[in-house]
Amino acid sequence: MTPPWLHLTVLALGCLGASALSKNVGDASWGGLYPRESPTREVRSLDGLWNFRLAPLLDPDKGFREHWYSQPLSQTGAVISMAVPSSYNDITQDKALRDHIGWAWYDRTFYVPMRWQEDKLRVVLRLGSAHYNSIVYVNGVQVAKHEGGHLPIMAEISNHLSFVQENLVTVAINNTLTPTTIPQGSIHFQNDPTRYPPGYFTQSYNFDFTNYAGIHRPVFLYTTPRTYIEDILLTTAIDGTSGIVNYTIIAGSTRMGPHRLGNIGCSLKVLNQARKYVTSAIGCQGTIVLPNATLWWPYLMSDNPGYQYTLMISVSGASGDLDLYPQKVGIRSVGWNSTTLTINGVPVYLRGCGKHEDADIRGKGLDYPLMVKDFSLLKWLGANSFRTSHYPYAEEIMDMADQEGIMVVDEAPAVGLSGFGEELMKKHMSVMQELVRRDKNRPSVIMWSVGNEPQSNQAAAEGYFSNVTAVTRASDATRPVTCVLSYDKKSEHAASSLDVILVNRYYSWYSDTGHLEVIQLQTVTEFTEWFLLHNKPVMISEYGAGSLSGLHMDPAFTWSEEYQVELMMQNFEAFDKLRSKGFFIGEMIWNFADFATPQGSRRVAGNKKGVFTRSRQPKMAAHVLRWRYHSLAGSAQQLGNATALWRHVFSPY
Repeated sequence: MTPPWLHLTVLALGCLGASALSKNVGDASWGGLYPRESPTREVRSLDGLWNFRLAPLLDPDKGFREHWYSQPLSQTGAVISMAVPSSYNDITQDKALRDHIGWAWYDRTFYVPMRWQEDKLRVVLRLGSAHYNSIVYVNGVQVAKHEGGHLPIMAEISNHLSFVQENLVTVAINNTLTPTTIPQGSIHFQNDPTRYPPGYFTQSYNFDFTNYAGIHRPVFLYTTPRTYIEDILLTTAIDGTSGIVNYTIIAGSTRMGPHRLGNIGCSLKVLNQARKYVTSAIGCQGTIVLPNATLWWPYLMSDNPGYQYTLMISVSGASGDLDLYPQKVGIRSVGWNSTTLTINGVPVYLRGCGKHEDADIRGKGLDYPLMVKDFSLLKWLGANSFRTSHYPYAEEIMDMADQEGIMVVDEAPAVGLSGFGEELMKKHMSVMQELVRRDKNRPSVIMWSVGNEPQSNQAAAEGYFSNVTAVTRASDATRPVTCVLSYDKKSEHAASSLDVILVNRYYSWYSDTGHLEVIQLQTVTEFTEWFLLHNKPVMISEYGAGSLSGLHMDPAFTWSEEYQVELMMQNFEAFDKLRSKGFFIGEMIWNFADFATPQGSRRVAGNKKGVFTRSRQPKMAAHVLRWRYHSLAGSAQQLGNATALWRHVFSPY
């Protein structure tokens, strides 16, 4: 429902389209299993060039009023081509498109084979994500609506298709953020006619990255039989040298009647990474024991990290329907106590980065070459982890983390929250349930993060985060739940609800700027106090400094590459002291790469805290971080003389 303040203001000024926004309460809470081909499933991509148009800024409901979804956009006005997946903001030379706030419209046509109808197949349309509010139409009929970016949207469209002529899919997207969206934003209307034109407004956000918009992830059509595998729930454990896989298979059916599922039969067979048969099981729920199992291990903790088996899952119905779905499983355990995080019973120290889905031109759109490059760079650094700051990442990225043995702190899009009202909390809970349901079976996901840097100094935060974390644990009790904190330990109200304490601190950057000599004392003192106050494992989830690539100053000065490196070295000394105390479980630098931010006087073309540039070229900091992480992993011999070199160069610090 549109917040009352926005609804009234919009009616008065006619800017954002309240009537359309009020339609857009999310109801597509389950994005379904990721589309994968099998002997019973066919997958077709709808990626490519779509037709695109913005709704007029001062008449945002025009597309709904004129039913743009009932015919191709090209028949109701001018269109441009838009790449899917991508953000639309940086694709053209049009400033109005880059800065647009409100509705944007996409469409394209497609055919489906007649045999899909002849075989009585169920046809599903799935968008990996669209930001922020989305309404999806097929042949003029609304088939889905969803509030929130970053998570999938699914609709069964079998009854809305033509099997003899072109079909039309239309997607309307609105990037407006309000105090009750996740994440939050605010609309500011300017009413001084001597300074601003009629209807002028701007949008601000509670976060420091660009609010890219568009269809950001792949769009698929896929088919299933009428009796089909709807969901799969896996948990794993270790018993000596045996791996344990507990499974539940949930079936669905398009058949009508109170007994539509009839007699469902479930079975599965387990294949190893070489695609060789290992074992099998019968039943829709059960436990599989794999003797001498190969475990899923993080990168640099094993010669064979990221090992996964494949479960070929089968569901058959009384009518003769058969559905097959290949599901990967990595056998590993996650454990935690008051001081330690473990993988497979072994204490683990997180060496990682905060990241963003961000790159030139495509914005937050999924880009396979960029994805492969980023994982190559993570492994080159010796990193074993990253946080999906500050929203869920694409499933394709998560697949690669599973495959490469990179641990993930999986974060909700709840960044910079404040207010903590009932409506916001319900949406936050729903987001966590969606996220857990999407990523529950991933071995790479070792922790759920319910948000980043909330204004947890507000008293209402205590009950709010108690409820949100409780819902998250009810959805999955096998992983710790955290939230990334930024307020002082004595004034904030969220930490008591968390299993692990993650804290962002920028000593000598946002505080005591330029004074590198205070970093060690301040870091060791504060993080020790966090542990003593809460008796929980603690890690630093962000630290760092901005640097302009190619700017060198000696002695080191803020914004130079030297300053970024010297700040890192001071932090390393502090982290080593904290590690010796037995409760400090990891370090994640901010950021992996430079990224885009809104225009402003304190940023020069984006946030420059990356150890890589936005085009993924290394700064000095990347080489120093590589030395650090490989040294921690015990793999520094891979660096040749780099270790001795960096110790010599920065020994005064």
